[in-house]
Amino acid sequence: MEFLVDMTTHVPSGTSPDAVDDIRGLEAKCARELAAAGHLLRLWRPPLAPGQWRTLGLFSAADADRLERDLASMPLRIWRTDTVTPLADHPNDPGNRTSTSPLNEFLATMTITTPVGATTDAISDRETREAGHARELADQGILRRLWKLRTEPGRQRTLGLWAAADEPALSTTFRSLPLYDWMVVTTTPLSAHPSDPLGAH
Repeated sequence: MEFLVDMTTHVPSGTSPDAVDDIRGLEAKCARELAAAGHLLRLWRPPLAPGQWRTLGLFSAADADRLERDLASMPLRIWRTDTVTPLADHPNDPGNRTSTSPLNEFLATMTITTPVGATTDAISDRETREAGHARELADQGILRRLWKLRTEPGRQRTLGLWAAADEPALSTTFRSLPLYDWMVVTTTPLSAHPSDPLGAH
């Protein structure tokens, strides 16, 4: 099972720079160990406010208890608050594909609301075309991962890891999706993290 973890660190006032550096060094070592064990898949930095420490991590664990043990083993946890989002398999997920592409990465949450009165055939047609287009985008290295999020009746929510030169290019990609006019998209640009298991991308 995979989880997205939003990790926000608050260093206590008065903490010496040397103590911070020591903890960060231990954190990087722990991240390498978790990655080697297959528990930490990716790390990114989202946009940060001044003075903010925040990391997004993609983890793999058998269940929430196993994930909590992994998160608790990380040295920065003494100063950190974690928000965990369970991720479910999506039928259009291209799977774990590594890429050396220089494109920027983005996380995008898509909330799809089926219009009132849409027929079963119309919905099925759109979903079939969406799946086909997702495969094409995955083959182009644009769609990297796709997961289901918790939903409400009549709505689907997905989280996707996407690659594009910039946000306007990504918006153009989204507009090409057959389900686009039924969805609301929220995008988070991602920056490279020094401890990302895939390294620079």
